[in-house]
Amino acid sequence: MIRNALAILLLALAAPLPAIAQDDARLPPIPFLDAWRASPHANVKSEAFIHWDKEGAVPVACAACHSGPGYLDFLGSDGSDAGKVDKPAPVRSVVDCVTCHDPKAIALQSVLFPSGRKMAGLGASMRCTVCHQGRQASPDVERATAGLPADAVNGELRFINVHYAVAAATLFGGEARGGYEYAGKAYHGRFTHPPSFATCTQCHDPHTTKVRVEACGACHKGGDLRAIRESSVDFDGDGNTAEGIAGEIATLHAALGDAITRYARDVSGTAIAYEAHTHPYFFADRNGDGVASKDEAVRANAYSRWTPRLLRAAYNYQFVAKDAGAYSHNPAYALQILYDSLEDLGARVPTPVARMKRP
Repeated sequence: MIRNALAILLLALAAPLPAIAQDDARLPPIPFLDAWRASPHANVKSEAFIHWDKEGAVPVACAACHSGPGYLDFLGSDGSDAGKVDKPAPVRSVVDCVTCHDPKAIALQSVLFPSGRKMAGLGASMRCTVCHQGRQASPDVERATAGLPADAVNGELRFINVHYAVAAATLFGGEARGGYEYAGKAYHGRFTHPPSFATCTQCHDPHTTKVRVEACGACHKGGDLRAIRESSVDFDGDGNTAEGIAGEIATLHAALGDAITRYARDVSGTAIAYEAHTHPYFFADRNGDGVASKDEAVRANAYSRWTPRLLRAAYNYQFVAKDAGAYSHNPAYALQILYDSLEDLGARVPTPVARMKRP
């Protein structure tokens, strides 16, 4: 009964209508309420929660991560079978205290990832991985391209989108196989920080979701997380071993974007352009300027001249693009899948991979 009452209260507090005042004497105090209110999980006006307003409900396929009740449905906390969502969820039902502090959420010890592998070892932070694992994985790309000539355009191929906020997939690396992994290559597994920074909520404030930057300063001086690096290896081959590992990843990512553009033009025969905020992200670049303009970044102009080689590289480009913290979550894995994509495209178009180093 207490949990149900709290859920009703939180819905009122998060609603876009005038909310009940936090200091209303009729209400019990809710710990960390202001912190939660400032988080993306509470932003009832964000695209993550309003996307299905016109439909009137969050569909089953999306409800586990875009609705608090949908998440509880997935856990089986509503009395249904765990591991699946049974019914559409209400729109604008945010991820609230009840969602994350549900006993079944706290008790999660392992979570199934899109690759079909179960991941464990994060304690109570496993509840975060339910939604921050992406929607696709290496096996999906493998199945789509299996048996097809690497450089033959295939009209049945479509871009395979990992989705977004894929931190957990990056963190577990080659164990979860979130990125496309090339045959014959070895991939770094779970990235581990020191024990006090080994789980999601040890690095991120669980209520605001912000990184605990001040805590990082105990080992990493300066306060700029992107400036951190522990390796003296020049992975991107630019001669700069003082830049943060984030800079190394950014250089390889940009190089992969250039190689994808070159391959699409010279091998697939149609120029391509990327738009990070518009599904399905890769579009035909009709004027060849390298930019997906507003009139080009529309579904009807989705890029359609995919070859297996191009699709694999584009999948990895998107994987790294959709984890802004890859440099902290698992830099070795990010560098490996970028390097391997560049190496593979290098079989057909010039790339700078020869001067780079693979972790």
